[in-house]
Amino acid sequence: MTAVHGVVFLVDVDNTLLDNDRAQNDYLVHIREHFGGHAAERYWSIFQQLTLELGYADYLGALQRYRVEDLHDPHLLLMSSFLLDYPFHDCLYPQSLDVLKRLRTFGPTVVFSDGDVVFQPRKVERSGIGDAVDGRVLIYIHKEEELNDVERFHPANHYVLIDDKRRILAAAKQIWGPRVTTIQPLQGYYANDPDLQAAHQPGDITVSHIGDLLNYDFSVLSEACQEKQNQPRTGLIDEA
Repeated sequence: MTAVHGVVFLVDVDNTLLDNDRAQNDYLVHIREHFGGHAAERYWSIFQQLTLELGYADYLGALQRYRVEDLHDPHLLLMSSFLLDYPFHDCLYPQSLDVLKRLRTFGPTVVFSDGDVVFQPRKVERSGIGDAVDGRVLIYIHKEEELNDVERFHPANHYVLIDDKRRILAAAKQIWGPRVTTIQPLQGYYANDPDLQAAHQPGDITVSHIGDLLNYDFSVLSEACQEKQNQPRTGLIDEA
């Protein structure tokens, strides 16, 4: 039987631990420099359309669709290699791995991300994020719909969800209520879009940068959850 933890930390990847906006820009710059402006514009158009269809970013899927339009362009193989070999470690936000290390002192820390089955795990691996959480990685198509699965793999009295998207934080809050503390780092496109921010309630905690969490004391939350660990579970705990 899987042990029930006092608190489990769930941490997003893109624009939470890693500057995904920077990586995206690098992809397009590379395509433009090596394959021309038309290729970059067409790839980005396909990528955006596919994201709308799937609900998550699929960089390799967009490349596959682009290939269908030009089956005989050998350069497409070089584009896929660039994506898979991209140095994601260089795009980590300052102190992001230090934050993961610190969170682990309070409770199990888990990567909780959306993405495809190939590129997103590759990103987590090559950036060093996977090692920083001892391989605890959950990647879904729509992660806000998979909270039951989270509880199955990592049962806890309380969860702390760290994500740049208010939409995700609000969805978790609606389902878990006081069993989750939501934290939004104001990093990246989604966290700095006024319309997207206004569309959902703020997180319980807002920080400017992920590194700011090094100064946040989670010990009170962790201790309160530990006290409840051996008590019968009701499905809800008091707000810590």
